[in-house]
Amino acid sequence: MKKNKAMDRVTIKSWAIDDRPREKLLAKGKSVLSDAELIAILIASGNREESAVDLSKRILLSVENNINQLAKLSVAQLMQFKGIGEAKAVSIITALEIGKRRHFESLLERPKIKGSKDVYALIQPLIGELDHEEFWVLYLDNSNKVLQKKQLSRGGITATMVDIRLVFKKAVEIASVAIIVCHNHPSGKLKPSASDKELTQKIKQSGDLLDIKLLDHLIITQKDYFSFADNGVL
Repeated sequence: MKKNKAMDRVTIKSWAIDDRPREKLLAKGKSVLSDAELIAILIASGNREESAVDLSKRILLSVENNINQLAKLSVAQLMQFKGIGEAKAVSIITALEIGKRRHFESLLERPKIKGSKDVYALIQPLIGELDHEEFWVLYLDNSNKVLQKKQLSRGGITATMVDIRLVFKKAVEIASVAIIVCHNHPSGKLKPSASDKELTQKIKQSGDLLDIKLLDHLIITQKDYFSFADNGVL
């Protein structure tokens, strides 16, 4: 007699109390849970062959266990996994978006820029994962605290146009004494192009005329950055 696979599978309810995601969170706190266990709590159940945790592990494996990549998946893409319907897909996307907004809110205070790492931490969540180029400017006061960050332009996969007049128009309006410019490379390549270098020099020269110093230009990717100042090419 053939056994019913659905009856053979081990469900979360049959696990030891300490191994069940919800009970584990209540007993030991959220920090001890793996990414898969947290997602399993969101989706509540798996499918006939997998527990919620196993299904969550498979979803994460599809994005190389990278939460940032998971956040890029659409409802339709998530629904390709057996056991993930529209409601569960929306729950996953909503939770990841809340996490992203929480991170942004932590940056609302005027941070002080001490070096290129501070710039990367501030701007990477905004442009590091985009599939098109964007050009941003950080406007600083005389203590190197951020007065404002502004998207100046949005372009295609390989380039974005920058009007240098607009860079300094805002700087004059808010009495900024220094700026840092940033743009992303969706290709993941960090090496500055000839046009990147030319633009940097034009911005620097224009800033010198207005007594507004260009402190750095960062090229940002998902996992790393290139600083013109750190590399002595500013």
